[in-house]
Amino acid sequence: MPRLFVAIDPGVAVRDAVFSATRSLRDAAPDVSWVSPEKLHLTMRFLGETDEARVPELLGAMGDVAHSHRGMTLALGGVGAFPNFRRARVVWMGVAPEPRLELLHHDLETAMVGCGYEVEGRAFRPHLTLGRVRERMDEATLKALGRAGKAMSFSAEALVGSLELMESRAGRYVMLGSATLSLTG
Repeated sequence: MPRLFVAIDPGVAVRDAVFSATRSLRDAAPDVSWVSPEKLHLTMRFLGETDEARVPELLGAMGDVAHSHRGMTLALGGVGAFPNFRRARVVWMGVAPEPRLELLHHDLETAMVGCGYEVEGRAFRPHLTLGRVRERMDEATLKALGRAGKAMSFSAEALVGSLELMESRAGRYVMLGSATLSLTG
């Protein structure tokens, strides 16, 4: 069964700018599994393995949510790691707090629960995943990565106009459909 998730695409120009700006991170820790520019996105809801027959239902639920929300602009910037740079598992770029994004996430979560998915048990922390640490890194590399993250100065704005239903397939992402946010909300 395919692995699905709902995401926001920040757009090609923003993805390319983020990738370019984060070169110092990749140089500091080349063994991290870095995300290629075309895969940079903001995950709104991970759905996991899902029968393809459910795609129309999911797109319908996403459409209902999207119709009640207006497009918005997100501010991107700042780099961090989950849980932190000393024990980094995921390196990310932050998304500034935006109440409309929080509400969109809440409504999407409610819709997915209505489709039979379990409530996601963790707080929504919007970010773009830049890389995943697959193997334990030595302390010197972790420190270099932390220094590179703290030294990085980057900001960008991403226009949000839709939610995308994505499938993770053989190391790449395939868009199965999208739901356009309302212009009037």
